[in-house]
Amino acid sequence: MSKVTKRIVYFVVAVIVLGALAYPKLKPVFQSNNAQAQGGPGSGGGPLQVEAVVMEPQTIEDRIFSSGSIQANEVVELSSETSGIITGIFFEEGREVDRGELLIKINDSELQAQKQRANFRLNLAEQREERQQRLLERGGISQDDYDATLNEVNVLRSELNLIDAQIEKTEIRAPFSGRIGLKYVSEGSYISPNTRIASLQEIDPVKIDFSVPERYIARVNISDNISFDVQGIDSTFTGEVYAIEPRIDLQTRTLQIRALSENDDQLLFPGAFANIVLILDEIDDALMVPTISVVPELNSQKVFVARNGVIEQARIETGIRTSDKVQIINGVARGDTVLTTGLLQVNPGTEVDITQLSKSSEL
Repeated sequence: MSKVTKRIVYFVVAVIVLGALAYPKLKPVFQSNNAQAQGGPGSGGGPLQVEAVVMEPQTIEDRIFSSGSIQANEVVELSSETSGIITGIFFEEGREVDRGELLIKINDSELQAQKQRANFRLNLAEQREERQQRLLERGGISQDDYDATLNEVNVLRSELNLIDAQIEKTEIRAPFSGRIGLKYVSEGSYISPNTRIASLQEIDPVKIDFSVPERYIARVNISDNISFDVQGIDSTFTGEVYAIEPRIDLQTRTLQIRALSENDDQLLFPGAFANIVLILDEIDDALMVPTISVVPELNSQKVFVARNGVIEQARIETGIRTSDKVQIINGVARGDTVLTTGLLQVNPGTEVDITQLSKSSEL
């Protein structure tokens, strides 16, 4: 037997063996094709069993997902307007303080001495001014002499006001109500305007800073609602947009937005990372179908609708998409039955038997 003949024999044997091994797996396919050739779904072989949903309106929200950070509503680094020795610290770290409350006192003994001297001089000048006023009424002195004394009184009052202003600079008071952070000075420390003392933050409410792509610029408005969550807290918080940056960021091509959220329980801390959902619109009567029901075509989309057990196709326009649903704006109506299975086996006119029927609003 020649080599060529042997190769042919080996090849035929190999084909027979592979066919024998594959036949059990291919048998159902042959049987299915034979059944369809003899009369499959829609051609006299009985209705095709499918599942479907009945279209019912539901409320949906048009959303944008973004990320941002929590900011204090008001924040300031406490500092001194003057230099000197701290003689008193009147706050506790991490505690709440009220607007105008005295926090730090700097030594003002020299200014107090100057104020006392200015008061003595002012009292003496005021007494002299009163005597000269009575003399002026009787013609005892000239108007120029009285005016000179009155001017001296006014100058001394101004000097006293200046000293009071300097004394006021030795007192650091809370500019607003909030929570004091960690302190970095102690009583007896010498501080200057550059010395770090502590931070004061108002954290109820808090601000949420985030951004959205510039294509949404016409859809974002003041008073839009947001929901967000932060790491470590199993709660969802809500807020409201109150400010929008009136320009697009040139580096990121995004629109900067700021919202405000109540923080009564003080669970939100400035600097925290937030996952944000911006609610652009709320639609009360949206018709939603599972994404799998939509069949894409060239420049169009369609769904299969069952009417009286027979399939019809409907060209549709879609709107908002979620992770598993698509809004149908046009093409189907309330009460229509849209197929969710058997989409590759049906054609217009195919008879179907719906084995499971659900409401679209309950999916």
